[in-house]
Amino acid sequence: MSATAAAEGLAARVDELSALRAEANARFFTTEAERIALLCHALAERFARGGRLLAVGASPQARSDVRHVAVEFVHPVIVGKRALPALGITPEGGQLAAQVALLAEEPDALIAFEASDSAETAEALVIARERGCLTIAFAPAGAEWELEPRVGDAFVRQELVETTYHLLWELVHVFFEHKGLLQGRTVGPLHDPGASSFLYPFLAEEETNLDVVLEDVRRSVASKANDVGELRRQTLADSRDALVGAAATIRDSVGSGGTLLALGNGGSATDAMDFVADLRAAPQGWPARRALDLTEDSSILTALANDIGPGVMFARQIIAYGRPGDVVLAFSTSGGSANVVEALREARQRGLATVAFVGYDGGRIAADGLADHVIVSPSQHIPRVQEAQASAYHVLRELVELAVPTRGLA
Repeated sequence: MSATAAAEGLAARVDELSALRAEANARFFTTEAERIALLCHALAERFARGGRLLAVGASPQARSDVRHVAVEFVHPVIVGKRALPALGITPEGGQLAAQVALLAEEPDALIAFEASDSAETAEALVIARERGCLTIAFAPAGAEWELEPRVGDAFVRQELVETTYHLLWELVHVFFEHKGLLQGRTVGPLHDPGASSFLYPFLAEEETNLDVVLEDVRRSVASKANDVGELRRQTLADSRDALVGAAATIRDSVGSGGTLLALGNGGSATDAMDFVADLRAAPQGWPARRALDLTEDSSILTALANDIGPGVMFARQIIAYGRPGDVVLAFSTSGGSANVVEALREARQRGLATVAFVGYDGGRIAADGLADHVIVSPSQHIPRVQEAQASAYHVLRELVELAVPTRGLA
């Protein structure tokens, strides 16, 4: 097969995967929008009573979702939103059930990932329910709230789950802004939504009718789901060639003994974590590929940030680990994160191939051509950018297996 024909085949596969995601997204959120609105209210009541959200998962992919939930709730990225207590519980800390037994208490909530595939996670759910916690799962596992994406593709399921917990985080705040809607409410008076008012015009209303607010939230769920569906489509269509090129670059590298080095900040760090997990242990059973997560070692990150500054957190690791033939893959929702820019510059100086997933208009990374392959999700809304990026890097992971190597081993 010629290189041109191979590239055309990969481009056609991108279009097929885009259509699959559009259909799954529309079906799931049309079905579940009302229940997601009700769950936002139930979760808000738990937070209002002093509860925490415990996120639990056992697999490498679930671990990235657990960390993503924790960072999004604790470090809100929308102006005017309060930090909410969320804890990530993964196997690094020991048996999941034992950790939940130590931590869970009423009025906490627990959100479980891949519970049907893990006896540990299922046991953690049982303990949480016995403690009086509100429980959430994305598969049949005995949780009080089960939101199951019924789609065969493991990557698409994970993308729908990510959008769901982003919506829970975004819309749980609505109920803090309405007096009288939360049992056990201890938060203060109504707040001005400030710069976020254009996103949630109903935040400033002193609404006391729960049904009215729930309907507003349901409509918002449906609207945001439509938004991300369109952003996924646009990202995959506009960056089709970049994805095909990045897949060939990565396949050549890892097929010749090279390593992919992934990096990002905050929620983007969990994307790097997830892509590395998919390379090392894809749920589809594809061959394991060499990859390093440069966000993983907190001792290295905090040492560099404390002793030198956060700008070198990734660049120094590229100096330490990068070797000829490696690929650096960077995530930045803004396209201008200083430490990501420095990492890409360092990679370029060392002759490493570079791939970048960015939001907004591509930022400095796209404008200055700091990566060989740039995949842009053109939005300024960070949760939607991250969701579209998840679809794009999942598609990239599949293309890596479909790409025809041009050098080295298959």
